[in-house]
Amino acid sequence: MSPEAFHCTTLDNGLTIIGEHHPRAQSFAAGYFVTTGARDEEAEIAGVSHFLEHMLFKGTERRSAEAINREFDELGANYNAFTGDERTVYYGAVLPERGSELLDLLTDMMRPVLREEDFAMEKQVILEEIAMYEDRPSFKVFEAGNRLYYGAHPLGNPILGGPESIGALKREQMLDYHERRYAADNLILAVAGRYGWDEVVSQIKVATRHWQAKGAARRPLPLSGAQGVEVLTRSNVKRMYAAAYAPGVSVKDPRRYAAAILASCVGDELGSRLYWALVDPGLAESATLSHDAADDLGTFVGYLSTAPEQAQEALKRFRQVLMEVQDSGLNEAEWRRAQRKLATGLTIRAETPFGRLMSFGTYYQATGEYLSIRESVDHLLGTPLEAGQALLKSRPFDRLFVTALGPDGLTL
Repeated sequence: MSPEAFHCTTLDNGLTIIGEHHPRAQSFAAGYFVTTGARDEEAEIAGVSHFLEHMLFKGTERRSAEAINREFDELGANYNAFTGDERTVYYGAVLPERGSELLDLLTDMMRPVLREEDFAMEKQVILEEIAMYEDRPSFKVFEAGNRLYYGAHPLGNPILGGPESIGALKREQMLDYHERRYAADNLILAVAGRYGWDEVVSQIKVATRHWQAKGAARRPLPLSGAQGVEVLTRSNVKRMYAAAYAPGVSVKDPRRYAAAILASCVGDELGSRLYWALVDPGLAESATLSHDAADDLGTFVGYLSTAPEQAQEALKRFRQVLMEVQDSGLNEAEWRRAQRKLATGLTIRAETPFGRLMSFGTYYQATGEYLSIRESVDHLLGTPLEAGQALLKSRPFDRLFVTALGPDGLTL
């Protein structure tokens, strides 16, 4: 589905609106991309971004929580929201004739009333969610690993926060955070599919006429990165779960395509070197490697899960695969396979306005640039094997850090 046009404008209040127009699309998607997440939080308000995401569904001056949910249903919308390290996104997809109503609802939600009674009630929901994840070792190993690897860098902040920070959080602190981080100049509204651009801009200009810019900023910070192995044990954990980290490249670095292809060659869930070395022979149930490109830095992130009695051998083999790739490089055939697999995934997601919304909206938010699906695929398929070999020459896996979580007595 090729776009007919890319649209972009910035309103006087600093709000940026972008759109990818597909005149033959059978749906319309819209989303507010807020440049705020766990990395923008101080320790005393850890988890406020995720908590606030919940609160935006609890009502505005015009709509109650019940009205918001009922209206999404009446629109027939596919909708949700999520919070990450660097962004919070609220989105929906509807039939094109309901697009204006979806925009009205999403825009209204960006200015919640944050009632005290709703705040107190939702705080208990968040605390229960934190407790629920305590029983998920595959989640806890990354929470611990992030904290240990990133250290003082805010990318190590937990997205959910902790029971202490959430329990102590005050409504006034959330109000202050919302005012600073949900300012007009820290939001992007993205639309995709079949729409009228002039109508979208006109509607949003009126709806956000009282919004203000606050000059919110994110300061890039250096990362030293931990090295070695850290073993954590819990009596109720029955398997070994490991999170691995090595330095990568940022989302603004043109080498990000090579990093993504390299990670797929080494650690895709199926058909990669880690798969054949550990999963296929039954040494591990999962062994993967991906590349996470953040605003100011990037990280190769690995995951390994296995039986405790195989933990030492599995981790040894995991390391060996990474070292073999560094020492001997990759071959043209596996590089091409990984390129095609990634390009296919991008293309399939692009076949719906919602899939494209997430792709170009996220990239524009991070870089201020637009890439069509054709350009993205061309970049992937046009990245030569030599670019991956150049990344390997910097020997990122020599600086590997591993956090392992397992039962009492686990040693590595």
